[in-house]
Amino acid sequence: MNWIEKDRELIWHPFTPQKESPEPIFIESGKGSWLFDEKGNKYLDAISSWWVNLHGHSHPYIAEKLYQQALVLEHIIFAGFTHQPAIALADRLIPLLPGDFSRIFYSDNGSTSTEVALKMALQYWWNKGTTESEDSPTPRRTILAFNNSYHGDTFGAMSVSDRSVFTRPFHDLLFDVCFIDTPTSGNGGELDNLLEKEGQKIAAFIYEPLVQGAGGIKLMDPRLLNGVLEKVKARGIICIADEVMTGFGRTGRLFASDYLKQKPDIICLSKGLTGGVMPLGITACTKKIYEAYLSDDRKKTFFHGHSFTANPLACTAAIASLELLLEPAAREGIERICKLNVVFEEKLKEKYESRNVIKNTRVSGTILAFEINTGEDVYLNEISRIVTEKALEKGVYLRPLGNTVYFMPPYCITENEYGFLTKVTEAILDELFP
Repeated sequence: MNWIEKDRELIWHPFTPQKESPEPIFIESGKGSWLFDEKGNKYLDAISSWWVNLHGHSHPYIAEKLYQQALVLEHIIFAGFTHQPAIALADRLIPLLPGDFSRIFYSDNGSTSTEVALKMALQYWWNKGTTESEDSPTPRRTILAFNNSYHGDTFGAMSVSDRSVFTRPFHDLLFDVCFIDTPTSGNGGELDNLLEKEGQKIAAFIYEPLVQGAGGIKLMDPRLLNGVLEKVKARGIICIADEVMTGFGRTGRLFASDYLKQKPDIICLSKGLTGGVMPLGITACTKKIYEAYLSDDRKKTFFHGHSFTANPLACTAAIASLELLLEPAAREGIERICKLNVVFEEKLKEKYESRNVIKNTRVSGTILAFEINTGEDVYLNEISRIVTEKALEKGVYLRPLGNTVYFMPPYCITENEYGFLTKVTEAILDELFP
């Protein structure tokens, strides 16, 4: 069978123009840092297949654990039933989370984990009936978020994301949100004024700690973000950390919130949670949030769930991935990428940024990014397609966000493989700007 022909006939791919889009590459297998197509070509997976793969493709330890679990229990409804993988994952993960977390709510992916967090925070105030401030009886209903943010593609997640090409057809259907700029040394007054006027109406603040992912790998100063959180928490506002991308070592530490003194009340996790093997989302909350749902009034129940909530196979993959992540090999891999990124960052600045070929070269742990200095800094910048095609021709899978090129490799990448990635990147820049 011609699988590509069947794909063209039957499949609708995500984030892909449906007219005159490049023919998809048929991937037959993956191993370690590499993907292999039906023609025998191989591609270095420099972006961890949309930031999900931590330990390399087809990891035998995770595969074996999945196999063993599939022979015992593949799925069961999670309302009224429970099972060992879900309990064991929560038991192992909660002590590692960046804050005083108490409970874990399972869902399916990053977008649903943020939906759960938003509903959890809003219903917290609804369950309480009033704000905690005695001088204001109005329930809090407003969400605060950063400009340039991205929290997913479901409607609540889109509402708290920056209005962009991702959300344009739905703008009139999204609920209103208070957006502020990410913190700089000179814009603290914006937040102060907003909190003074609207602080008693704001239910929650959702943010991507340190790195705004799909918005273009924009970095934040931990000290300044911590200042924002201090001010927001002082108003009793629930803080939601969207660590769907930054969680599980991407910024160098286990979680980006580990760099901050102020910890979230709710945290959203997915992507690397299962090592990129199975879809799973987690929304964890503190005891304070959970206790607002302890009531004899059944109307205060959190009426939210998914058919595949806490799927045993997904939870098993997450446990196996977490076990691998806590092994010395993963820590060494993270440290290796962090060091290699810093070295290549300096080379990029010296060789290309100095000539205005690229700009804003930056590193956050295992993440490296820069903008190609051509056209507008937007997602639809045509340079993305050009770079992706050139990289694939040379055996690397890169998928720039517009003109933002970034590395986010699996932690198993070797120094030689990383060197191959940098050589291909330099070759592309040399071809584009001889």
